[in-house]
Amino acid sequence: MQEVLQRLEKIDNLEDLESLRIEILGKKGILAQQFIKLKDFQGEAKKIFAQELNTYKEEFETLLMEKKATLSQAQMHAKLAQESLDASLFTTLRPKSEGHPIMQTMDRIIEFFVNMDFSIQDGPLIEDDFHNFEALNLPAYHPARDMQDTFYFKDSMLLRTHTSPVQVRTMENSSLPIRMIAPGSVFRRDYDLTHSPMFHQVEGLVVDSKDKVNFANLKYILEDFLHYMFGDVRIRFRSSFFPFTEPSAEVDISCVFCKGEGCRVCSHTGWLEVLGCGIVNQKVFDNLSYEDVSGYAFGLGVERFAMLIHRINDLRSFFETDLRVLEQF
Repeated sequence: MQEVLQRLEKIDNLEDLESLRIEILGKKGILAQQFIKLKDFQGEAKKIFAQELNTYKEEFETLLMEKKATLSQAQMHAKLAQESLDASLFTTLRPKSEGHPIMQTMDRIIEFFVNMDFSIQDGPLIEDDFHNFEALNLPAYHPARDMQDTFYFKDSMLLRTHTSPVQVRTMENSSLPIRMIAPGSVFRRDYDLTHSPMFHQVEGLVVDSKDKVNFANLKYILEDFLHYMFGDVRIRFRSSFFPFTEPSAEVDISCVFCKGEGCRVCSHTGWLEVLGCGIVNQKVFDNLSYEDVSGYAFGLGVERFAMLIHRINDLRSFFETDLRVLEQF
């Protein structure tokens, strides 16, 4: 027994401890061999020998469990020390983000117009019908309302479908001249490869006396802006319709994917639509009691610009947590 205890004391790993257990307690172990010898004893001698073997077995099992617990604890601490993480440890290998691609694009757009002396205006996300529709020449019966699937609340309140209400509120509360942009989130009931229920717009408005604002001013600043965002692209203005501007135009750039030669992205036309613009409709000024003024307005979708700049063909990639996409930024 003494020799076994000395061996047990020197063991420093669970593998050797298991080997000793099998050697002593296994089916062919030392104790099993001793119990076989009981058949050679008779009477009181057999009883005494059996008691000695059982006492030896109980003592060994107790010491074995204590040793196993000690070694298991030591092994766990060693493993934890090896696998532990220091959350405060600084490393230059950690990937650094330059910001979400939509916010990068938004900041770049804002930077251009701020440098052109535009102010930045903001407004509520929950709007009333007047500021979101009526004031912009979109009365209740107007068919253009059907183009915007709106999230409505009670009492004619709604989630704004564009940032144009900020333009209305700015005209209500500001004096001339007005030169502003309204970046922000807008909401429509739409969701597919190129649409999201929540997306971002930047709309601009310039209002001043009639002799200071015209379509030529609008054309100049938008051409300068699109070259700033997309580089050396061709630009064209196409006649269009918007209830709040007249005349109105949609602005295209030569396809950034095929350089204007025609591809699947541009439907083989060589052109991509990027924004809408126009001279502010006189009915909008009448709704706000503005007289003897002129103005121009424009609006663009930030996600649309981000998709073209970063060559992303699925809008939903911006809002999902796919690391293959996110790690690119």
